[in-house]
Amino acid sequence: MILFDIIGIVGLFSIFAITHTLLASKKIKLALKEKLGGAIAFYRFFYNVTSIIFFLLFYLIAPKPGITVYDLHYPYDIITFVFQVLSFLGIIISAKPIDLLEFAGIRQIVRYLKGGYDENDLDEKQPLITGGIYKYIRHPIYLFTILFLGFRPAMDLFYFVTFICVVIYFYIGSIFEEERLKEKYGKEYEEYIKNTPRIFPWKIKKGI
Repeated sequence: MILFDIIGIVGLFSIFAITHTLLASKKIKLALKEKLGGAIAFYRFFYNVTSIIFFLLFYLIAPKPGITVYDLHYPYDIITFVFQVLSFLGIIISAKPIDLLEFAGIRQIVRYLKGGYDENDLDEKQPLITGGIYKYIRHPIYLFTILFLGFRPAMDLFYFVTFICVVIYFYIGSIFEEERLKEKYGKEYEEYIKNTPRIFPWKIKKGI
């Protein structure tokens, strides 16, 4: 039954999303830091690897009804594909200011192997980025990922339901993420929030 398939997809994705969020919480990381000490430097890499594994498990286990929501034909499929490519370029541009090795957790491991314990390895060492595309939206990677996933020439029910789940999760996840960023960057980030939209650029900053 289609309804049960949809409930199954949403339920399994929710398990992935909740697990992903809990593992990113400061409370969990502090508890692990108590036990691991300097080896907490390996946690970011572990978190990323397990996130990929959990998502792959979701993809493999989730019901796939095989129902087509839409299937665009020429020239609309080409137009949609062009927008998808542009969205992918947007992801690359948005990721450019980020230290991807730090994001992946590799630099933390290197620091640990070279010099031992570093108390700052509980979190990423990333500067607050407010220039470039970040002047217009606080989470451009989320925006362009949503566009990349949404601009699809053909969409089946599994993909469509998963896409909706991803959009909701990005928005809810950004709320939790920004609480951590407020704690990390303080007033500077709070001012940034006041002047810059979250994911969708509904308002344009004055003077830009």
